[in-house]
Amino acid sequence: MECHVGVIAGDGIGPEIVAEARKVLNKIGEKYGHTFRYEDILMGGCSIDATGVPLTDEAIAAAKAADAVLMGSIGGNTTTSPWYKLAPELRPEAGLLKLRKSLNLFANLRPAYLYEELKEACPLRGDIIGDGFDMMIMRELTGGLYFGARETKEVDGVLTAVDTLTYNEKEIRRIAKRGFDIAMKRKKKVTSVDKANVLDSSRLWRKIVEEVAKDYPQVVLEHMLVDNCAMQLVKDPGQFDVILTENMFGDILSDEASMVTGSIGMLSSASLNDTKFGLYEPSGGSAPDIAGKGIANPIATILSAAMMLRYTFDLDKEADAVEQAVRQVLRGGYRTIDIMPQEEEKRLTVKQVGTREMGDLICANI
Repeated sequence: MECHVGVIAGDGIGPEIVAEARKVLNKIGEKYGHTFRYEDILMGGCSIDATGVPLTDEAIAAAKAADAVLMGSIGGNTTTSPWYKLAPELRPEAGLLKLRKSLNLFANLRPAYLYEELKEACPLRGDIIGDGFDMMIMRELTGGLYFGARETKEVDGVLTAVDTLTYNEKEIRRIAKRGFDIAMKRKKKVTSVDKANVLDSSRLWRKIVEEVAKDYPQVVLEHMLVDNCAMQLVKDPGQFDVILTENMFGDILSDEASMVTGSIGMLSSASLNDTKFGLYEPSGGSAPDIAGKGIANPIATILSAAMMLRYTFDLDKEADAVEQAVRQVLRGGYRTIDIMPQEEEKRLTVKQVGTREMGDLICANI
């Protein structure tokens, strides 16, 4: 198979971690007889530096022409970077929001899985972790507060900011269907997260989710308020299978889930539209403080590439091979600095490696 992959290396550690994911994809191509053709696309701070805007129309066209897009990270230090002195619509993150909207990437999948080998990196007590956890957070990605009308103006002499949270039933129904479809392939449980005790948008969300649930009688549906869900993620993460929620709640909860796994550097993600097209990226940020030091964890990006193999190209065997290689390397005792044990005696049982060496080790185990 020939696979045309748009590549947004982006800013900060993005180019370093994307390079390792490409290395792994090339190894898969070599072993299984596939060809990966890459096309570099500018987005984020690097695009601002080159073109004056975070995402050009040409970049959008290039992304649309690809089978899938693999992304590293965008943005920089929000305090010191000149990018954040620009108007909000010209900052790096505006490019990502525009890309999601332009490609109709409404479904964000963020798996949170605790590897047996990384239990010591989990900040929760052993009796809470139990046998571990394996959840999928389904976040609606193109609606809600992040895409609603907003303005800042003076009202009666007082500076006032307004952000609008809007959802319609079609937006809710399509993400709900995707969530239930994925639950059917997992443990057949959906936890729909909202704030229906306060928000009209959440009351509509709950109503439509219940309607969709009728088409999936094998799936158990439960509703949970977002504040309770935030507590339950650290109290009993093993109770969750698929967490289905709106844009802002999903943004916050998925980052919380990532830290429960021990490191955000371990969390992959996929953003999908109605076709096989997807944008695949690690859940972490650009980490400008460690950029260029060769210590960033590339595993989340590599696992995102595995999701691309599975969801866009239907190459399940190849995706399994990548995921199994990651497990083998972890079982072998290799760690990047972010997943090193804190206790000195445990540090003696593992070996710290850098970004490139971790990529090389995963390739060697495919």
